Amino acid sequence: MDHKKKVLITEKVDEEGIKLLQQELEVDIALGLPREELLQRIGDYDALIVRSETKVNEELMNYGKKLKVVGRAGNGIDNIDVPAATERGIIVANTPESNTLSACELSIGLLLAQARNIPQANSFLKSGNWERTRFKGSELYNKTLGIIGLGRIGSLVATRMAPFGMKVIAYDPYISDERFRRFGAEKKETLKELLEEADFITIHTPKTKETFKMIGEKEIQWMKKGVRIVNAARGGIICEQALYDGLVSGKIVSAGLDVHEQEPCFNTPLFGLDQVIVTPHIGADTLEAQQNVGITVSQQVLNGLKGEIVPNAVNLPALHRDELVAIKPYIDLMERLGKLYYQLHNETIELIEVEYWGNIAGQDTEMVTIAFVKGLLEPVIKEKVNYVNAFLQAKQRDIIIEQKKMHQPYNGYADLISVKVKHKGGTFTLAGNLSTKREGKLVEINGYEVDVNPSEHMLFIQNQDVPGVIGNIGTLLGTEKINIATMQVGRHHRGDRALMVLNIDDEVGNGTLEKLEKVDNVLWAKGIKL
Repeated sequence: MDHKKKVLITEKVDEEGIKLLQQELEVDIALGLPREELLQRIGDYDALIVRSETKVNEELMNYGKKLKVVGRAGNGIDNIDVPAATERGIIVANTPESNTLSACELSIGLLLAQARNIPQANSFLKSGNWERTRFKGSELYNKTLGIIGLGRIGSLVATRMAPFGMKVIAYDPYISDERFRRFGAEKKETLKELLEEADFITIHTPKTKETFKMIGEKEIQWMKKGVRIVNAARGGIICEQALYDGLVSGKIVSAGLDVHEQEPCFNTPLFGLDQVIVTPHIGADTLEAQQNVGITVSQQVLNGLKGEIVPNAVNLPALHRDELVAIKPYIDLMERLGKLYYQLHNETIELIEVEYWGNIAGQDTEMVTIAFVKGLLEPVIKEKVNYVNAFLQAKQRDIIIEQKKMHQPYNGYADLISVKVKHKGGTFTLAGNLSTKREGKLVEINGYEVDVNPSEHMLFIQNQDVPGVIGNIGTLLGTEKINIATMQVGRHHRGDRALMVLNIDDEVGNGTLEKLEKVDNVLWAKGIKL
């Protein structure tokens, strides 16, 4: 960043996160700032970091004209008006992955503790007793684990429990089939199907109108006799009275609960059952998790202010770290390719069709499409478009966006992304993929096959395919002190029109472009900046 941007922190954040911010930003900490004072000050800041108390609503955003990022140090976003932020292009990022591993490991701990009656055996032995057969447990091997919610935590549980030899099944109507395949979970179309098959059940969904008391008396009746249940997600997803009845009847053998309908929770009939293991909502309470929250929210803010990908932006598609590693080169490539259209054409766009071929079709690719749209609109509306509002900006311009996935290779390419931009005058096409070094390449443009790594400065020249043109262009560029890094020429047929694509070291001025267009058999020349 050319100058230090400013971030305001209104609630407690780990010191390591603050140090990270201070390396690049001007950081002001004002804990417990009165509302009126916050509204008066927020206009000076590019970013705001909060927890759950500060209300980041439309009123605050109207005062915060410079705001580009709001970082929430924690999971929930109830105190942030996300639609209002999205409309203004403000990135809203929380830190769900910072305590994801901690919550996953606690869920597994509760699962294992139940299966082997570890807390009960510990208490029994410390009380001066010894009896081995009293605590006969059950193995996880060859059992079926049913995961309700295959999001961040659920997917981690799936990948960690598969090596135990468990069959993993999952129910999540909001997750793509590709995600089920990626995490080795057999998809169940209904909750009933999962409950009927699972020997162990673990819950990893947020608490919403749809999930509140989603496990009640009827659902427990669907379960296998002898099932074991873990809930380390949110209290109230399981109806505690129905759970109690199921435990007393023997339908449910045991339960592990980190969350409760009422919190703090000091007394419930469930506490009186030996087969129930409880903890006081400690899923995120590890040293690593709390430090990660501060560091992660700080990194999110830095990324957002630099115009980089913010993996945990809640008004963007969710990306796990491994998913981001897999698709980041495609994101970078497609944003660059998007910038080509309006620099080569000026016709109004009606429709964008993005097709994913081969292995890339198995990834979560919405962020790649967003990157293309962001790049496409940037030359036209510049700072008004970003990853957050790119789709919204396209919709406001009546641009229709369609995405398709074909899992088979395309025309010899194991992976390919092809784009059709339909405008009133016809169709503009592009295609790209990655090299063996995972570097982005433009491999087709308007029907011409090329093999070009997009660079900051490029030159596109349409010419008649006749001898001498390339030499004349090279000579002219040399005279103009324009150094050519690489040159690609694509053509349909001998003697037809050809397209020349050059990577050059410096920007080409209008004077040079005019001279190029006067070269014999050159039809047009355009300088591109990516």
